[in-house]
Amino acid sequence: MAISGRVPLLLLAGLVAVLLRPSASTVLLWLLVVTTLTLLDWLVAPRPAALSLERRPVGATRLGYPTETLIVVRNTSRRRVRALLRDAWQPSAGASDNRHRVSLAPGDRAVLRTPLLPRRRGDLRATGVTVRLPGPLRLAARQRTLVVPGSVRSLPPFESRKHLPSRLARLRELDGRSAVRVRGQGTEFDSLREYVRGDDVRSIDWRASARNRNVVVRTWQPERDRRVVLVLDTSRTSAGRVDDVPRLDSAMDAALLLAALVARAGDRVDVVAGDRRVRARVRSAGARDIVARLQDTMADLEPVIAEADWDSLAGAVQAMGRQRALVVLLTPLEPSAIEEGLLTVLPALTRHHRVVLASVKDPALDRLAAARGSIDEVYDAAAAEQVLARRRRTAELLAALGVDVVDADAEQLPPALADHYLHLKAQGLL
Repeated sequence: MAISGRVPLLLLAGLVAVLLRPSASTVLLWLLVVTTLTLLDWLVAPRPAALSLERRPVGATRLGYPTETLIVVRNTSRRRVRALLRDAWQPSAGASDNRHRVSLAPGDRAVLRTPLLPRRRGDLRATGVTVRLPGPLRLAARQRTLVVPGSVRSLPPFESRKHLPSRLARLRELDGRSAVRVRGQGTEFDSLREYVRGDDVRSIDWRASARNRNVVVRTWQPERDRRVVLVLDTSRTSAGRVDDVPRLDSAMDAALLLAALVARAGDRVDVVAGDRRVRARVRSAGARDIVARLQDTMADLEPVIAEADWDSLAGAVQAMGRQRALVVLLTPLEPSAIEEGLLTVLPALTRHHRVVLASVKDPALDRLAAARGSIDEVYDAAAAEQVLARRRRTAELLAALGVDVVDADAEQLPPALADHYLHLKAQGLL
């Protein structure tokens, strides 16, 4: 039972009767009248079973992008039903304007719309629909919370999608070159043409030149069907926030842009995500829908407060195939975590693959290091300089082991990583 605000107002109205006849019997009589009216109003109120509720599927949306959920309400009784419905969701679903008043004649129906604005990734679920049906006097109402299943899948937002057209233009320019003067891995034979001054003499095809009046050279184009393996670190270091965004989410954004570019380039994308154990694996096999598959897989990934087991992650990379690949480690450039865990497995990875470490840089360190206006700021600047120096030493150590380091802030990391991939492809280094 739910009691409306009319009941206390009705009780206050009894003060008039008490003033006219001040006695205990008057008070008790008025309380009895109000209680009786309230109970009678509750008894004649429609039952919640008079309403049939059906939720339409919501589907998926991107984190921070609005969507809505629809509930179809039908009056299955033989009398008019007036009701207040509250469509409740877990707080991270961002439900708003979720209280709906309906007045339905027998057999009528209404469609209720509740706007949603997801605030975190994953499956966000409805917690129930509370139905309140008042009686004719509006003193009391029948109330019940009904289970009406519903969920919305919140995917990574992929904000770096805006950089994709410019990188695809560079990719088309790369593919459209008549000759790419590189040798060795990463190129494949394209065609023959006449020699011109400046061509590498090592590209001369002597057999074809012997059958021709002019000297003929081979032309090469960037090789397709190469393999790119993205390793997404979900350990404790990925839980850190840079400009109030988790490092893991920024790494996902960079991974999505690179995967979209790699797929359009005709290369294959494999993805491994994990920390102390492997949390997800995705094998693309050249699929064009790799971005959608990655978004769906990444939606459930959350940072784990534990150290990354790089032996396990490196083993997962090796298990995906022994073919040489570009292995992109999406992990923070944290000196202690890298020196204690990642360094031990790098020699095995660099022996068989080209390795790139992509890290989200915190711009707050540069701001702290530049501020010298007070004694406190000087101390902060000294601490920031020490951290930056350790990061530089770690980057130099990784470079000495043959690892390319791409360290940029959250906004610049996706295009910087995509540019590095295009550079390696143009140079035939994949």
